[in-house]
Amino acid sequence: MLFHTSVFAAFFLCVFALCWAARGWPRVQQWFLVLASFVFYGAWDWRFMALLAGSALVNWAAALRLDRLSAQSRRLTLCAAVGANLAVLGAFKYFDFFVDSFNTLLLSLGFGAELPFVALILPVGISFFTFQGISYLVDVHRGDVAPSRPVVEVLLYISLFPQLVAGPIVRAAALLPQIRALGQAYAPTDLAAGFATVMILSGLFKKLVLANYIASDLVDDVFFDPSSYGARDLLIAAYGYTVQIYCDFSGYSDMAIGLAALLGFRIPINFNQPFRAASMQEFWRRWHISLSTWLRDYLYIPLGGSRDGGWRTRRNLFLTMLLGGLWHGAAWTFVLWGALHGAFLIAERLLARVLPFRIGRVPAILITFHLVVLTFVIFRVESLALFWDYLAGLARWRIPMEAATPFVIALIGLGLALHATPPGLPDAVARRLDRLPWPLIGLVAGLLLAGIAAIAPGEVTPFIYFQF
Repeated sequence: MLFHTSVFAAFFLCVFALCWAARGWPRVQQWFLVLASFVFYGAWDWRFMALLAGSALVNWAAALRLDRLSAQSRRLTLCAAVGANLAVLGAFKYFDFFVDSFNTLLLSLGFGAELPFVALILPVGISFFTFQGISYLVDVHRGDVAPSRPVVEVLLYISLFPQLVAGPIVRAAALLPQIRALGQAYAPTDLAAGFATVMILSGLFKKLVLANYIASDLVDDVFFDPSSYGARDLLIAAYGYTVQIYCDFSGYSDMAIGLAALLGFRIPINFNQPFRAASMQEFWRRWHISLSTWLRDYLYIPLGGSRDGGWRTRRNLFLTMLLGGLWHGAAWTFVLWGALHGAFLIAERLLARVLPFRIGRVPAILITFHLVVLTFVIFRVESLALFWDYLAGLARWRIPMEAATPFVIALIGLGLALHATPPGLPDAVARRLDRLPWPLIGLVAGLLLAGIAAIAPGEVTPFIYFQF
């Protein structure tokens, strides 16, 4: 079920009504939301409901065991449980990628034998709920959160449907207390109707209008065959995809945050005007915040972080971003994307030591933005060969522009303008909405929703991050 469909709207209205009807009975609400989350997940492919349940149950049992063991046994149990999570993720997401890479190596060395492919279907959202499960185990091991005795709490933490398939990745310390308090002293006046309305409608507009028109009218065609286009189309398509992926993914995150708010949960923001970053380090503090902080806390710091300084810090940065790139998908383009981000982070640290002057913030923002645009070209292309074709095409300035129409250029500009709106504006609008009666809020939301649906394209593509 996609958030922007009538099927999901009917599903959510039923869940919302029944969840509110059960307020005052926390355990009933918890089990009901678990059931609703599994129905939501099963709508994609019912066969993977067992995988989702298995992931939650294994992490729940492992966390309980961690609470009873000595220090050495705790480390062994943690390693085994984290290894089990990564093994499942690796089998579904990376097995055929590594088989294909190994077969290519065998052929280049003159060997005729090849390893067989398994061709497993990738379960939607597996990267997100796996990382969420790992963070729960590690937080229990560190003592940052107590293990949940009732299994329903972990089931709901892993499967909560607004953020199940594409994040944000929410820490157990942030979400489990909300799950435990669900339904307790929760009155209708506590409903964050204004905030949820702003987040859901802004997310729908970014996804349905901006991201989809930019994709269908420019990006998809140009990236499919970059050798057929000149430098102007290629350059504008690169900017277009940067705006598209921002609108697509931040739009999903906005909707997830708004839907969760209607159910009584507060999920942190996932994007904070990333194209205003004056360095790649700052970019990663603003872009996909839940993933970047996860990589920092559960990969970069355990590797040693910046404690030892020098080349070890640079190694840790590079490995973190390399693995972060691989997390996005089983392809060498993602590996290169992560490697470049790691290299840029290292280069920034080195340049800060040797440059005799400071670059102004505006030039630094422009440099950072264009480095991000370049790396998103790698992120979007289907192969490294197409990336080289794309770069070669940037020299074809004599070919007239044909794909980038004034309409799509205007949408790219609108996307950048919305990105630049003051961070406090959504909260200010939400506070004004909250002063209105509920029926009037519903009327305003309905009219805006109808307007978005009217101007949206007929065919809407799935969210980009569903494939990860």
